[in-house]
Amino acid sequence: MGLYPETEPYDHGMLDVGDGNHVYWETCGNPRGKPALVLHGGPGSGCGPYFRRLFDPARYRIVLLDQRGCGRSTPHASEYGTDMSVNTTERLIGDLELLRRELGIGRWLVWGVSWGSVLGLRYAQTHRAAVSELVLTGVATGSDAEVGLLTRGLGQIFPEAFAEFLAGLPEDDREGNLAAACNRLLESADPEVRERAARAWTDWETAIVPAPPRSVERYEDPRFRMGFARTVTHYFGNDHFMETDAVLRDAPLLAGVPGTLVQGSLDLGNLTGVVWRLHHAWPGSELTIVDEVGHSIGPSGMVEALVAATDKYAGR
Repeated sequence: MGLYPETEPYDHGMLDVGDGNHVYWETCGNPRGKPALVLHGGPGSGCGPYFRRLFDPARYRIVLLDQRGCGRSTPHASEYGTDMSVNTTERLIGDLELLRRELGIGRWLVWGVSWGSVLGLRYAQTHRAAVSELVLTGVATGSDAEVGLLTRGLGQIFPEAFAEFLAGLPEDDREGNLAAACNRLLESADPEVRERAARAWTDWETAIVPAPPRSVERYEDPRFRMGFARTVTHYFGNDHFMETDAVLRDAPLLAGVPGTLVQGSLDLGNLTGVVWRLHHAWPGSELTIVDEVGHSIGPSGMVEALVAATDKYAGR
């Protein structure tokens, strides 16, 4: 069971969501099919055509969007003048509701990866009637423990890369919230300071996955690199604009919402135990662990598990 064939959007547009922001969206597959919403990671990664192939285009009406500040949405977070104060979890959830109503959708399956799983979970907890099912992978909840692991805890496993990351931060900021410290540099009026900070952040991001620093092609795009680093640190440095551990705390609210969690056994986010705790706190959820896979949806085992999940819910 592999990926479905490539498919092109049959409709797309720019949705005015307020605050001077316009969000890019597209729909693919069967216009009369089961609605499914795709939430990309990051925050700030943007959606891509690969995600479309995880759904049967004959049975699904697949909706993708670039969340505020990234991809084809405007204004882009890479632009210094973009107001990041209006880029918050609450506003992103509001954007999803605006899009749902714009497209005339009653309920939709919500699919999310990494940060998209955080957003999808919080959306389902606050707008339960709009969500028919959840399929989540690279599972995260946006907790303090997860941010602490990704920004400091993994420094014990990748000490050389961590030392290089710390060296790029002001000495007085190296003991506090590292994402917030990096974000302050990314908000500097000096473009050289901003560029060094963006590179430092993406070097650290690539150092903590099975690839050497600067090996990820998208990080070599200056516009993507700046927008991504600015958005991620904006969220990481502000507790994802949620109450501490809100997603795990409110997991019981998902009772009655079918959900499948697909997680790689080597995903370093597992070190916090968050996916297991979420699964046990969410009545009726299913957890599939794919062996020898990290924080990625590309390996064949992940593809098979994710397609099996969307296929299962297609006729529901």
